[in-house]
Amino acid sequence: MAQRQTEHPDVENITEPGDGPGAGQRHDVLVVGGCGVDTVVRVDSLPVPLADSVGVGPILERPGQTGGNVALGCRALGLNVKFLDFVGDDPAGAQIREHLAKGGVDFEGLISAAGTRRAVNLVERTGRRMSFHDARDPEDLRMPRDFYLPHLARARHVHVSITNFTRFLFDDIIEQGVPVSTDLHDWDGVDAYHREFAYRADLVFLSAAGASERIAPVMREILREGRAQAVVATAGAGGSYLLTREGSRTPRPIPATVPPAPVVDSNGAGDAYVAGFLYGRLAGRDLEACARLGAVAGAYACTVEGSSSLIGIDALLARRA
Repeated sequence: MAQRQTEHPDVENITEPGDGPGAGQRHDVLVVGGCGVDTVVRVDSLPVPLADSVGVGPILERPGQTGGNVALGCRALGLNVKFLDFVGDDPAGAQIREHLAKGGVDFEGLISAAGTRRAVNLVERTGRRMSFHDARDPEDLRMPRDFYLPHLARARHVHVSITNFTRFLFDDIIEQGVPVSTDLHDWDGVDAYHREFAYRADLVFLSAAGASERIAPVMREILREGRAQAVVATAGAGGSYLLTREGSRTPRPIPATVPPAPVVDSNGAGDAYVAGFLYGRLAGRDLEACARLGAVAGAYACTVEGSSSLIGIDALLARRA
């Protein structure tokens, strides 16, 4: 199938997917790592009471997790997305493949003997959540260079999840000169695991909850010690904060967008924010405009359960306007 340009004026350089591996199409976003299956348990409040047994509503299984959610969110916004990761030869891996295919994401997975990553998310009535994520990937897991290099050569932007094997792609990404982003999630600014991701990405996202009142110094440290041109800290209903090399040393507040419907689930809201931001960046918008698009996408994600319903281009730009 030949590439087709999208008809939306904001994405004149964004193409539709080709025929899959080897088709030679340009990737707007290459996402690497971070897929898995979530088990979602809805509870009355967090923390849950200490008890032998607690009655809850229906327990759901949803494929996604951070890399899958970013890939699906970008694809819903019309971006051409390639996604590379390890999955297990198991039912969870099959769920992920099916889910990504339905979302139009061009996914290539390598088989991991450790199986597909899993997480258990407790979600209270206000949408706030607590996630238990298994770290099943072995320390020596590596993605072969001859597997990812051809896709890297065709990428306009790379987004790496903080799975351990992705840190070994940075040298090649930087050598290729492709902009790279990452999401540190709830990094406290201290844990050494996240530091390489923080310092080697061009665009860094993180949650303000991890560092709490220290978030501004942590954002400044990322710019001072790393190569990032911008750092974005998301703060849920409190909006987000943007810090750039050219601006003030004080993070610029970006107001939260009022959700278009009641908040039911905050799972994936940060990933949706990243997708909205990357859409704006690839469309040539300035960083503050990108952050506002991210806020719109994140707010929308809170009004639906899981990543089965994602904001599209028209709704994103209409809400932003």
